[in-house]
Amino acid sequence: MAVPEPLSEFVQASLARGLPRADIEAALLKAGWEKEQVKAGLGSFAEVEFPVPVPRPVPYLSAREAFLYLLLFSTLYLCAWNLGNVGFQLVNIHVPDPADTSYYGSARDSIRWSLAAIIVSFPVFFWMSSLTNRELHADPTKRASRVRRWLTYLTLFLAAVIIISVLIDHVDKLLSGELSRRILVKGLIAVGIAGTLFVYYLKDLRADGVDAPR
Repeated sequence: MAVPEPLSEFVQASLARGLPRADIEAALLKAGWEKEQVKAGLGSFAEVEFPVPVPRPVPYLSAREAFLYLLLFSTLYLCAWNLGNVGFQLVNIHVPDPADTSYYGSARDSIRWSLAAIIVSFPVFFWMSSLTNRELHADPTKRASRVRRWLTYLTLFLAAVIIISVLIDHVDKLLSGELSRRILVKGLIAVGIAGTLFVYYLKDLRADGVDAPR
């Protein structure tokens, strides 16, 4: 969140005078500033012992990191999508629909293609994940990367949309008496994959010390 210049200057001057953060926050809220703006303004200065306020690192945009994180998350989505497809097709084979007997060949073709996609994309994802994690451990300021934050929130959004959509669909079919075992198992697969990604990247955001969805 961008901090207005007057707010940032006030916070900096107040901290320089040694005023407690709670008092600064109370004064700004009383003056009419929004709570989120006040929190962002105070959060832009680190809580370290020093004669003058120390600014926190500002999120930045790097072409190299844009490449790394775009490739990382693209291969993540590719792996997740095709893993889900493998699960769906296995359900089609082992829990068949009596009204449809034409999917056996297409299911096997689809599984083969998805396995090929996973075999190719997962090593790339693993390598990129290891590379970016090493860089984050070596230089924690890289956690402020705008590309990383945006793609992480995008992943949370997509995972939440999938979970909500599956739940709505299952409740609808349950109420109409059409919820079959095939549909239920496919829903569990989709929610399992999306839920795993949501929990993992939610923890990753909280490890950054930023406000994550609660």
